Amino acid sequence: MKELPGERKKALHYIETLVEVAREPFLILDRSLRVIRANYSFYRTFRVTAKQTERKFVYDLGNKQWNITKLKRLLEDILPKRKVFKDFEVDHKFPKIGRQVMILNARQVDSVQLIILAFENVTAKKEIEEQAKKYTKKLEVEVAKRTKELDIRIRDLEELTQVMVGRELKMSELKKEIARIKKLKKLNGNNHSFG
Repeated sequence: MKELPGERKKALHYIETLVEVAREPFLILDRSLRVIRANYSFYRTFRVTAKQTERKFVYDLGNKQWNITKLKRLLEDILPKRKVFKDFEVDHKFPKIGRQVMILNARQVDSVQLIILAFENVTAKKEIEEQAKKYTKKLEVEVAKRTKELDIRIRDLEELTQVMVGRELKMSELKKEIARIKKLKKLNGNNHSFG
């Protein structure tokens, strides 16, 4: 059953309304991958205008930063067959906003012959992950250093303990020897007094 033009227009209106209220950047593309609409969040995020965006091929946007072989494959080969792709990561240095990491998700809506392309900016999350990795690495190095220092201290303490135990044993032997000598002296002293 073929969609009537009025119903397509109505469906497009609903899609545009939903996309416009979304906080994430969105593009609505036609089947030939031209931008029909972008939401305010897209314009704000990428610091572009409707004139720079609408009716342009997605690959020509900005400085052609979306002209990515893997993205082309997803949009041109995978999407028509599977109707959806998720979690495609783009790490790019954009002209006006610098390095950004974006996760792209897309859905093909056959009934209205449109593609909805969503962008999730995960730059801050990626930076936190990178900082956490660096911190973890630094922490691991510090823990290894401290562990080595503790091992040396423990060995020193074990050696000192052995020396102390050795001295205690020696002292104990000396005390026994002194006690034996005193006993002998006493016995010898007692023997001399009888004689």
